[in-house]
Amino acid sequence: MDRGKKSGLAARNNRIYLDFKDIIRETALPFLPAKSLAKFRAVCRDWRLQISTPFFAHQQTLSCRSTSGFFLQNRGESPFLISVDTNSCGVPDPSLRFLPEPVDIKSSSNGLLCCQGREGDKAYYICNPVTKQWKKLPKSNANHGSDPAIVLLFEPSLLNFVAEYKIICAFPSTDFGEATEFEIYSSREDSWEVAGEICFGARKVVPKSGVHVNGVVYWMTPTSVLAFDLTKERSQFFRWYYNYGILGAFDGKLCNVYATGGSIRLNILANTHTNTMQMGSQTSMWLEKKTVVLDSKIVGDGAMSCSILHVDNNIMVVHSGERTFSYDFKSRATKLLSGRAGINYRCFPYVNSLISL
Repeated sequence: MDRGKKSGLAARNNRIYLDFKDIIRETALPFLPAKSLAKFRAVCRDWRLQISTPFFAHQQTLSCRSTSGFFLQNRGESPFLISVDTNSCGVPDPSLRFLPEPVDIKSSSNGLLCCQGREGDKAYYICNPVTKQWKKLPKSNANHGSDPAIVLLFEPSLLNFVAEYKIICAFPSTDFGEATEFEIYSSREDSWEVAGEICFGARKVVPKSGVHVNGVVYWMTPTSVLAFDLTKERSQFFRWYYNYGILGAFDGKLCNVYATGGSIRLNILANTHTNTMQMGSQTSMWLEKKTVVLDSKIVGDGAMSCSILHVDNNIMVVHSGERTFSYDFKSRATKLLSGRAGINYRCFPYVNSLISL
């Protein structure tokens, strides 16, 4: 009798263990970054087979969406990756030498990079640095200039196993003086098309400033912000909150972030139509949202003189001296990321995703 009871208890415990293992495999693994999953392939045969399937890669692309690192690059140099957690996030070749020529990163979105070759016709490439998959895009119809103002847009979809993305470029018009035009690439059509919209005004778009927030792409100009609505294909200019710093995304809205007096100010775009409101209205275009003071124990004297490299919904990247720091808006923690950076480096957020091209 006692042996029977023990045997039954062991069987029940074994079933509990199997159920728990299945729960982890089915519900937890898709939320992990690609580097961690590469390690977990060695846990057992079932995990290895599951992680290797296209369906799992699609699940992971939908589930793992938080910023796990940043590609940094100085013009003319090889890019490199700094990870928020080096144990869990990484890529096999952060210098992107698997591409057919040396490239400059122009934009990133949810695990994909948009790069431009430095030689010949300066072709555009889309790649996933985890899988080393890449695609050379067809030649654009318009002349985008020597340093194109490119923004990549990729939002993972439950129904699409293969990535569908768009690229938009704001470029100086050759047909109209002092005007900006827009060209859009669609991966579904595999072609470029110049939009019918033309934005007139003597304003030069800052190439590296483009950000995408809720279907609208924004670029900095020396005196204002240029916005292009992808759905309506309409553009407009509106004024800065503060004619300095960078553009980013916070709480699902465009933000303007700049450093001043030892602190960092973050202001969000609240209303772009203040110029159409009646006189005396108290509605403001920009709202002051946050003031951030970096941890001086970590940043040191550099906390008084820093520059902002990137801001998205949960993290900010700051350069000070020759070091790079991150600031987490939720935990308010300042962290040293890397010793390799300079004020002229471009910073591209990266998600460690298995998305297939």
